[in-house]
Order: sequence, then structure tokens, then C-alpha cells
Amino acid sequence: MRIVTATAVVLALVCAAAPTATAHQPAADGIWRTDGYGTVLSIRNGTLQEYQTTAVGCIAGDTARRTGPGTYTTPEGTVLTVRTRGAGDRASVRLDGDVGDRNLRRMTQLPEACTRPAPGGPLASFDVFWQSFEENYPFFSVKGIDWRAVRDRYRPTVHEGTTPDELFAVFSKMVEPLHDAHVAVWDVDADADGIPDRRFAQVRPGTVLPDGNLDAKIKKFVVERDLKDARRLQDFAAGRITYADLPGGQGGYLRISGFGGYAGDGASYAAELAELDRALDTVLGLERTQHLKGLVIDLRINGGGSDAMGLHIAGRLTDTPYLAYAKRARNDPADPTRHTRPQPQYVTPAQGPRYTGPVAVLTGASTVSAGETFTQALMDRPGRTVRIGQPTQGVFSDVLVRKLPNGMSVWLPNEELLARSGRTFDGAGIPPHLTEPVFTAEEFDQNKDSAFDRAVQVLHG
Repeated sequence: MRIVTATAVVLALVCAAAPTATAHQPAADGIWRTDGYGTVLSIRNGTLQEYQTTAVGCIAGDTARRTGPGTYTTPEGTVLTVRTRGAGDRASVRLDGDVGDRNLRRMTQLPEACTRPAPGGPLASFDVFWQSFEENYPFFSVKGIDWRAVRDRYRPTVHEGTTPDELFAVFSKMVEPLHDAHVAVWDVDADADGIPDRRFAQVRPGTVLPDGNLDAKIKKFVVERDLKDARRLQDFAAGRITYADLPGGQGGYLRISGFGGYAGDGASYAAELAELDRALDTVLGLERTQHLKGLVIDLRINGGGSDAMGLHIAGRLTDTPYLAYAKRARNDPADPTRHTRPQPQYVTPAQGPRYTGPVAVLTGASTVSAGETFTQALMDRPGRTVRIGQPTQGVFSDVLVRKLPNGMSVWLPNEELLARSGRTFDGAGIPPHLTEPVFTAEEFDQNKDSAFDRAVQVLHG
């Protein structure tokens, strides 16, 4: 998942996109509204303040301090770059390590609701919760959910005496039918009340969200079963990347369990990227890329992370630039069919050695978020690329983090990633070309890994 810590990325996930600011640009100070994302930014006296807006109010979000020309850094170290355009009435903002633009339009003043304290109480929190989905969530129609009927059912159950526990239960019931791994309800202030943190989140029925325990279990199985005769088995990036040369000149095996967490807690994107490049320089160095006959990329247990890192890896697998996907967000609170202009995201060939031969990509329902956008970025890769296994989880958007008046937070997607055909894969996930079971009980009982075996067979059949 792209959400790693809540507070550290609340502002970051609401903002993204732009080249570095230059000295001749008009000043970014002022009030700005994003296209889509329900966000207003105030930039004054070296401080960037986020406001989260809906039709029912405005809640102050996170802050960042100016740390360089056009750059602002949150207390947790997230770096944002703001760049003005034209006469200074347009701008954009980028989160370091994200992909895509979030454009800004200058406003004359803050919305009136942002100048007064947000109303409190359970009913106010209910209304902000419901409205945040109503204005931003793109998938009610495809999931067959009547969100207004959900409001009509649950709002009468909420009153000023509703307890936090009861309200948390109401919110959880409201979003449960979405079965969306990028939707969560989080009681961020629970610890302050002496109550353990509460989070409600779920995945598509019949699937499992990857975690550290599952990753360790599957990695052990793969090493002992699939890689028992492999050569030069190595771990990189805090164990999140594994590479081995398969026996008998069958090619290489590259396992990626996430797109981040490579350089330790709190590491900057630059440090994470440097760690990734150290791994790739070894895995796909000149000698190996010249002789490699095929490459298995195993994403079956991948919890996501940075989309930009996925594009970075894809750049090591092509000599030709090509479209990875186009990104758009909901852009009309009253009309779910209207979006921001799709922003194309390209795979750019990396400098230095690149591997352009056959690739087999292993996927499953525990291929999530950035694991899926990386899979999508390989769909139109020049050269032979085949997907084997099961459909991915079906969540592609960045996560919009919204605060509620009572201190809880809700996480929801508001974007779509379009393939070259214009198709999206939200909900159902990206299907494989060749279907094989993925880490089922039967496979474990029989010590089988059908998807891996099929990949080796396909690459060298």
C-alpha cells in the first residue's frame, strides 16, 4: 500500500507533481485550489498549510515549512515542490517520489468555511465522512453501491450521544460493501484516549493482503522450493528484493515484495532510490544483461509503495520509451463521470545496462497497489512480456487521507489509471495471460509452485 504512516503522508498524498521551481518564477505565496482532490493550500511566510474541503465544511490538514526554492518539507520529512506557471495564476505541486500532476489555481481568499472552526460532534463527523466519498470516490457505479441509500440508512442511527466506538462501527459498516483495499477507517486519536488504535480495512473477498508474516512464509517457500539449485542468491534493499540465477542457463529470478522500505524507517525518497539502484546495478549489470535469456519477476506478494520506483525499475527493462499509463482524478463533486485531464506517465529507458529480453511477470491477489501499477507499466513493454498466475488485487489510485472533526481519519481512492486502450482495472485487477494457482493450500501440500514452473517453461519452451 502507498500509505505507510498516516500523518507523515496526509499532505503528501493530497499533493503531487511539478518540476523544480526556478528563481524567475512568480512567488507561490497565496491561496490555491487543486483540480480535484478537494484541497486548498495556503502558502504564506514560508509555511504551506493544507485545508481539506467538502460541501459540508473545511478541516485544516498538515503543514510544511519552506526548505529551499519552491520546496516545502513536512515535520516527518516529506518533500513537496511547488512551481508557478504563466503569470502566476496557475501552479502545480509534487510529492518527491510520486508520479503525476496535481494542478493548482490561484484563489483570492480562503473559502469562508476554512476561516472558522470546523463543527464537531458525531453528526458533523458523519456528514464529512459521507461527503468525502460522495465527492471523491470513483467506483460506486462499478461496485453497484447506492451511496445515498447508505446515508439514508445509517445517518438516523447517529446522534449527539453516539460514542466513538459506535461511530467507528457505523463507518466500518458503511464502507464494508466496497471491498476496497484502499479504503480504511482509522481512529488516529484512540491512543490519546487510552484505547488501542482501531482500523477497519479489508480486501477483495477471498484474497489476502500481504504483510510481513506472509512475505516471510512465502519467501522461505520460494527459496527452498524454486531456488534450491539457483546460483548467486542475494537479498537487497532490506530484504525486499531478492535475485538469483536459475540453474541450467534458464535465466534470472527477481522477487520484489514492495516498492519502498529499502533504506530504513524515515529514509528520504532519494535514499530509497539510491538503495534500489544499488540492487539493480548488481541484478541487471552489463555482464548479466548481455547473457540473460529470460527474467522471472515475482510480484505475487507485493504490498505496494512508490509508483515512481516501479517506473524506475521498468526503465531498466526497455531500450524504447513507451506509455505506462495515464492518471486522472475525479474533478466534480456532483458528477462522478468528470475527471481531471489524463496525465500520461512514461517509462524512460535507464542510462547504463538494460535488459530487453523475455520477461514473465508472476502476479496474484496479493499483488497490491504499486505492485499493480508496476504490472500495468509492463503491459505495453516492447519485447516479450507474459503475465502468469492470478488477477491482481484491483487497487491503483493513490490514497486520499481525510481528517474527520472527531479526530478519526478515512482513507479512500479518487484516481483511475488508464491503459493505452482507455481501460481501467480497478476492482477486478489485471488478469494474467496464463492462469495458474498461486500459493494455495493444495500447492503447499504438494510442494508445488505451478506459476513459477510455468514461467520457466514459457520463457524457454
